[in-house]
Amino acid sequence: MISQPRWVNHLDKRPINPRTGQAASSTNPATWGTYDAARERDPEHLGYVLGAGIGCIDLDHCLDEDGTPNEATVELLDFYAGSYVEASPSGRGLHIWGTSCERPGFRRTWKGQSVEFYSVGRYITVTGRVFRAGRLLPL
Repeated sequence: MISQPRWVNHLDKRPINPRTGQAASSTNPATWGTYDAARERDPEHLGYVLGAGIGCIDLDHCLDEDGTPNEATVELLDFYAGSYVEASPSGRGLHIWGTSCERPGFRRTWKGQSVEFYSVGRYITVTGRVFRAGRLLPL
């Protein structure tokens, strides 16, 4: 992911072009930049534009105040064993990163847990707060 020029910064959940500081678009590559450019502009507010084989499962409100995942999330983490997982900016959600062909995203509730999947046309925040070390495996 670091080698691909699909990086943005973000402010109030809106993507920002790391080269110009202006609004970015998750569908316009001219508004994205390199990892280094995004880190230089604002290392605390990084985002990655999904696509080119990279997707993400977004689990909101799945961790309690101690960082313990709920039952549904434990099952999903087991299903995606070996995948890289990091905490969301709120500290109460998780992002499961992996490989995926570009396909329509979805939002569903599974066993009481909100589950979102995206692989194109979206960006996801990147915190670097590793919840579980792993690799980019198929989603």
